[in-house]
Amino acid sequence: MGPECFARHRSREFKKFLDHLDASLPAAAEVHIVMDNYATHKTPAIRRWFARRPRYHLHFTPTHASWLNLIERWFGLLTERQIRRGSHDSVWQLKNAIQEFLAASNEHPKPFVWTKSADAILASITRFATATMKAHGH
Repeated sequence: MGPECFARHRSREFKKFLDHLDASLPAAAEVHIVMDNYATHKTPAIRRWFARRPRYHLHFTPTHASWLNLIERWFGLLTERQIRRGSHDSVWQLKNAIQEFLAASNEHPKPFVWTKSADAILASITRFATATMKAHGH
């Protein structure tokens, strides 16, 4: 089973993805999953799923995490290079176009390069915090 597209992103679909992941990975492997704070990832059913599988370690991203821009950029490339260029008369055709892009990307991967230094990022945070405090009279 390859990558699967779901029409919706509910707890039910997320659990199907997790079941597929669990069946595909070696049983002895420790698994670390990085997720955003989307409510679907925290429903009681999903919490129970993870509680029964202690080999899974969850890491939730902070809101507005700048490194997520790299992931968003990848989805932007998918949109620019595959989705907008094509004419998709059905969901099936759209899914196939996405899977073709994934296959081509995986065959010839090109990593994104982080260009900002830690000092530049910290300076940006300092500027933001200072401006926020001034705006609130501190």
